[in-house]
Amino acid sequence: MPVLFIGHGSPMNMVLSNRFTRSLEDLGATLPRPDVIMVISAHWLTRGSFVTCTDKPRVIHDFYGFPDDLYKVTYESDGAPLFAKHVTELSAGAIRCDRSWGLDHASYSILRHMFPLADIPVFEMSLDYAINDGHSRPIQYHYDLGKKLSLLRDMGVLVIGSGNMVHNLNLVNFSDMDAPPSEWAVKADEWMRSKIVSGTHEDLIDFPSNGGDLAIRAAPTLDHYLPMIYTLAFQEKGEPIRFTYEGFQNGSLSMRCFKIG
Repeated sequence: MPVLFIGHGSPMNMVLSNRFTRSLEDLGATLPRPDVIMVISAHWLTRGSFVTCTDKPRVIHDFYGFPDDLYKVTYESDGAPLFAKHVTELSAGAIRCDRSWGLDHASYSILRHMFPLADIPVFEMSLDYAINDGHSRPIQYHYDLGKKLSLLRDMGVLVIGSGNMVHNLNLVNFSDMDAPPSEWAVKADEWMRSKIVSGTHEDLIDFPSNGGDLAIRAAPTLDHYLPMIYTLAFQEKGEPIRFTYEGFQNGSLSMRCFKIG
């Protein structure tokens, strides 16, 4: 199976028809049909890594201050507890089962455009993130953990990292989704794009700590950055990457998406 990174952006995208959401519809229509979907979510931050091991994951409306319609959105997919348990085995115990979480908007806000029938089982994977002090494990740890899971591709699992490459809510223009992108955001997005194309993953792993002011603006926290790192970890040497969407929303959110394989 291919592997995807999706820049999901604002929760508003789940109920809008725009250039970004139409690209998700096109992507879903052209992918080989997966047996199962695993979403690595920017919105499930935990101490330790977990996967949802439930038969019927609940929909979590994990956002505030949005129109009432968004809180009525559902996505009635089945879970995939057997596949989730296999992830725990592949990780040699680094990932554990969770039966309390469900699907947050990093999952269903994009899946309802890609697979609107909700007829493919879905489970989520969390990010090992030390929430109390605002820091996660080293980025290399996440990359190496992703490498351990690469066999999922041969099992019919579509892995999707869902976050945003450039994500700084303090610098977002909340009042205008179509605001022109800031110069710094474009510069950061283009730099990341060049590293993805060249396959120099080590530069992306080092960027948040060594990228100076640009990194501080582009990835002040790692929650939306790490799903991209996991996605890249699944890439085999020389395997092609195609950008399925390029653009910005709200002035500084990079909505860049890519497909490996």
